[in-house]
Amino acid sequence: MLLLHARWLLPIAEPPIEHGTVAVDGRRIAYVGPRAGAPRGEDHDLGDALLMPGLVNAHTHLELTGARGVLDEPSFWSRARRFAQARAAALFTDDALLDAARLGVAQGLRAGITTYGDSCSSGVALQAMVEAGVRGVMYQELVGPAPEQRESSLAALRDAIDRLRPLETELARLGVAPYAVYAVHEDLLIDACVYALGQHLPIAIHLAECAAEIEFLREGTGELADALRALGVPVDRRSHSPVHLLKELAVSDVARPLLVHGVELDASDVSFIAESGCPVVHCPASNARRGHGIAPVAELLAAGVTVGLGTDAVADGERMDVLDQARLAVLLQRARTGRAEAIGAAQALELATLGGARALGLDDRVGSLEVGKDADLAAFPLASSRIAPTHDPVAAAVFALAGTPASFVSVAGSVRVDRGELRGADPDLPARVQRASEALLAWARAQGA
Repeated sequence: MLLLHARWLLPIAEPPIEHGTVAVDGRRIAYVGPRAGAPRGEDHDLGDALLMPGLVNAHTHLELTGARGVLDEPSFWSRARRFAQARAAALFTDDALLDAARLGVAQGLRAGITTYGDSCSSGVALQAMVEAGVRGVMYQELVGPAPEQRESSLAALRDAIDRLRPLETELARLGVAPYAVYAVHEDLLIDACVYALGQHLPIAIHLAECAAEIEFLREGTGELADALRALGVPVDRRSHSPVHLLKELAVSDVARPLLVHGVELDASDVSFIAESGCPVVHCPASNARRGHGIAPVAELLAAGVTVGLGTDAVADGERMDVLDQARLAVLLQRARTGRAEAIGAAQALELATLGGARALGLDDRVGSLEVGKDADLAAFPLASSRIAPTHDPVAAAVFALAGTPASFVSVAGSVRVDRGELRGADPDLPARVQRASEALLAWARAQGA
């Protein structure tokens, strides 16, 4: 029995506990409470620290970690085109993408992230998660906007899932990600959802990310419509919004996909999402950096929608830091609504942990400190001049801790970070990714990027 003592425990489902202990028996939590009442075991004193559930990054693109500062394209189509060009030029090799994904996971562990919801085209993110012993869902991406791509795109999806299935573990599993309503034809979207449901695979889709997506659906105009027409894909006015389209196709009610971004949502969209029971991932940093806007998270929460937080690709949000996303979620919702009570610190911390676990369908195992759950844990030191003084541990976690490396991290009881050091770290990995990124940058500049 390992006894982890800390100045503060943040159970999430219960109020904070001062001078508390979490007892870990094998892979599971056996006790959460005051140190005085803890069972006997091996003491591990974390000192002046916050001990909480491992953070959940409900949406990211680990394979693009090496593209930070390089593939800074304004839209999906421009980025997808540049990504395909780089792949053809042998710059985005599978080995380079795998190293990038490994580095993304390592950066996440150092930031207290133990669970990942990853959208991936190459499939390497699953291997990276398995190697690192972290938890998560890798959603295999699917693209095919033209009607004639229906069979070939679905066949490619099936082949990818069949290839990756042997890599799945109890902690890391597969899902399916039809990229977005503008990138996947309606018939292919339905086919993919039917396939995923038949294979018991969760589904995720980028949705209502920007105003151009709404214009594409409502009017059949704008940059997304122009990009498709340039590829010879016919575009017609289709629906009021991506949420309405999923409702009309019965995708939201039957498949209940994870909806990523949800920036451009009106009251009817929020109502439909709540009615269908689809969870939403909020990515405040990337939404703001791209100039897409601020998602109506306060309204989603008020409607009873499950919401988690995501960093998106580090090429978008720059940081693999979920506590930073929690801070931004609070500040941006208060600024958007003009109400200081729009979202509280405790609510934001729940989004970063239990909310993300619920969004990924993993809340029976992780997301809170509760007896019987897996010991996915993260501790952050408070003995820093930039954090002190600390009186409210929840406020400190949300408003002060962003950027602070975790001092301790475990996944299912297996220690991954101890005393601030990542166990099993590859010392050459950052340099390899740096070299690959520099080659990519040189190529991009030669292309006139």
